[in-house]
Parts: sequence; C-alpha cells; structure tokens
Amino acid sequence: MAPIIQIVGYKNSGKTTLIARLVEMFHAMNLRVAVIKHDVHGFEVDREGTDTYRHRQAGASAAAIVSPWRTAIVEERETPLADLIGHFQAYDLIIIEGFKREPYPKMVFIRSAEDEHLLTELGGVCAAVYREEALPDPDKPPRPGLRCFERNDVDGILSFLKQNVLV
Repeated sequence: MAPIIQIVGYKNSGKTTLIARLVEMFHAMNLRVAVIKHDVHGFEVDREGTDTYRHRQAGASAAAIVSPWRTAIVEERETPLADLIGHFQAYDLIIIEGFKREPYPKMVFIRSAEDEHLLTELGGVCAAVYREEALPDPDKPPRPGLRCFERNDVDGILSFLKQNVLV
C-alpha cells in the first residue's frame, strides 16, 4: 500500500501552499506523488465549450478525456476516499488534503490557539504545523511527544515525512 499523509486544518491555514512545496521537493527526489483534495464547497474542472463539458451538460453521468500525457475523469457523484486511494496505489506517496475524520496519519495546521482543539478531537495526529505567531512554548507542547513545526519549515517537515511516512 502506498504511504499516506493527511494535511488537515481550517481554511486559509496554509495547507495547499505546503502541499505544493512538498510535492515539488518529492518530485525533485524522483518520487511520484498523488494528491487528493476534499472540497466541501463544490468545484468545476471542465470549461464551458469543451467536448466533455457538452457531454456532461447533455446528461452524461461521467465523462473521460484521455491524451498520451493526461487523463481526466469527471463523474457526477462523490467518490469514496478509499476508492481514490485504491486508484493511486502505484504512486510513491498519497497526500490527502482534508477529510479530517478519516483514520490516516495527520499533520494538523494550527492558525491560532483556538484551532488546537483539533489536536485532541481528530484521530491519527502525528504532527502539528503552526503559523509562526502561534507556535507553542517548546517546553509546553500541546500534547506530549507531538512534533510541532512552523509552517515555513518545509525542510523539517520533509525530513519528518521521510522518516515517519515514507518508510
């Protein structure tokens, strides 16, 4: 099974920025990374006027487009996370953004002390990633043994993931 890490936290905490930086670094190490993002607000990936958009507008429940370099599948249903993980098993790492309640190892993003409740409410928390101004006192971690990082410490986070997730 491909190793999995979840990146969770509230909106505008820096999750996507960190994921993009980590993906660049893993890519430079010749690792293939799949990213699964949860969006509770809905999204649109197809553009008006494309053939697949027209197919979906005509009533297709699913549409796929394939080229020698890329594949895109759009389905008019929610896909279970387990199915997506199964689809990406050939990758070296799966990063999941969101899906807070799922049981995978998590790095929780903390914007302020008000977000720290996530560290005890969520299962599988292996690290916390803080905004610089919200970092806890190193002598008083929010939970014994919890690894805490400043969100711009990408090298430290990468090292932690290599030692604890990519094993």
